[in-house]
Amino acid sequence: MDTKADAAYPLDRIDHAIIEVLRHDGRITFEKLSTLVHLTPRPCLERVRKLERNGVIRGYGAIIDPQKVAPGLSLLVLVAVSNLSGRSAQKAFEATMRECVEVFECQLISGHFDYALRLRCRDMEHYRVLSERWMNDAALHIDKLVAHPELATVKSTAPGS
Repeated sequence: MDTKADAAYPLDRIDHAIIEVLRHDGRITFEKLSTLVHLTPRPCLERVRKLERNGVIRGYGAIIDPQKVAPGLSLLVLVAVSNLSGRSAQKAFEATMRECVEVFECQLISGHFDYALRLRCRDMEHYRVLSERWMNDAALHIDKLVAHPELATVKSTAPGS
């Protein structure tokens, strides 16, 4: 699918400067942002809006400490699906992951595994029940799940930060 948001968007040095500032402080005022990137506020605002329209800036958010919101267990789970399962099984797996509230990231990867998941569970029993449900769902064609509990966060930033 070739859309405007998917195509590469040419960025100049001011665009890069705006992105760098917003990557670290998405709540900065346009007045302060414009000072940092050496523009007046109006052209700065127009550039940010253009970056948003072109899909370079996809949104703004807060970095939440999951332990403070819902104490529990964070896991990195590697998933291997059957080589014979085809595109319909891939779609079924991805739809299931999108709907699963415990899964907050699902990446299609290369190598010995097909997907890398990041998820939150109350405890290991919660994960055991969830993983058994997935393994027993024939529509998902899961061959193997390998779970790695996260012990500590060493670094957590947006990509490219």
